[in-house]
Amino acid sequence: MVRVEQLTHVYPARRKQPPRLALDRLDLTVAEGTFFVLTGPNGGGKSTLFRILCGLMRPSAGRVLIRGLDLLRESAAARSAMGVVFQKPALDVHLSVEENFKIHADLYGVAPSDYRRRLDEGLSWTGLADRLNHRVGSLSGGLARQVELVKALLHNPSLLIMDEPSTGLDPGTRRGFVDMVRRIQRERGMTVLMTSHIFSEAEEADAVAILKEGRLLARESPARLRASLGRELLVIQTTGAAPLAAELAVRPGLKVQTREGEVRVEGPDMTALVQEIFLNRPEGIRAISLKEPSLEDVYIHLTGRSLEQEESEGTRLSGGGAP
Repeated sequence: MVRVEQLTHVYPARRKQPPRLALDRLDLTVAEGTFFVLTGPNGGGKSTLFRILCGLMRPSAGRVLIRGLDLLRESAAARSAMGVVFQKPALDVHLSVEENFKIHADLYGVAPSDYRRRLDEGLSWTGLADRLNHRVGSLSGGLARQVELVKALLHNPSLLIMDEPSTGLDPGTRRGFVDMVRRIQRERGMTVLMTSHIFSEAEEADAVAILKEGRLLARESPARLRASLGRELLVIQTTGAAPLAAELAVRPGLKVQTREGEVRVEGPDMTALVQEIFLNRPEGIRAISLKEPSLEDVYIHLTGRSLEQEESEGTRLSGGGAP
């Protein structure tokens, strides 16, 4: 469905800052009929890739194929296969919900008979059926996102791409929105490519790609990514992180990382290790937890850093803004 080949993009120098490499010879494939999540830290290249995919930006090098169509050479045909949900709302807040739908349908040449059928189908997934005459500006963030989703699907695309669609939503509304997208994807057999820096939104995806500094760190199903860390992960919060990590690191079969007063240990028989630590090293230990690995744990395993650390440092280096 989507194939990205050696895709490279460089933002030019600006405001006395040097050029910035946003995508670095990226190769990526999204299989047809899958729910695919592209995740990683802000500034990692996710939104740059999104802008290229939806035609808002030309890459510096490389190419993108959508259903076998070259996105640059056959752009109109390729874009007609896509529905797009942007990170920032792309709705006219002064118009009603249905007026926004009708404008989109007209732009894509949706016949009146098809429009009503597709609208009814879209409304069946949402809480918008009794709000068609409401002005979009009066809706909650969650309902406005539902409007965007229904609008993006009116021309019956085979590919839906979304850039951080849950931005600004509270956790419960965010979870409900992602669940709704997943349900629609399964019912329609549609391909969905969604970017998100929230790892929990990728847990139910068919495949996840982790992108950092424009490069692909990993691409696999969530289950296989988690399994790469083993069954259990031991997290120790302690004032003596460095000496404890040094002691554990020499033991066969253990992978040990430290970050901000925390020691993370991967390996066999973690339960026995917890008991040993409690018996022999109680001083300085504030908390110990034994848990199943998450996708965020996979990211920490790959980079040695959490997303919070990455984004905090990135904000300081950029002065609080990103291009």
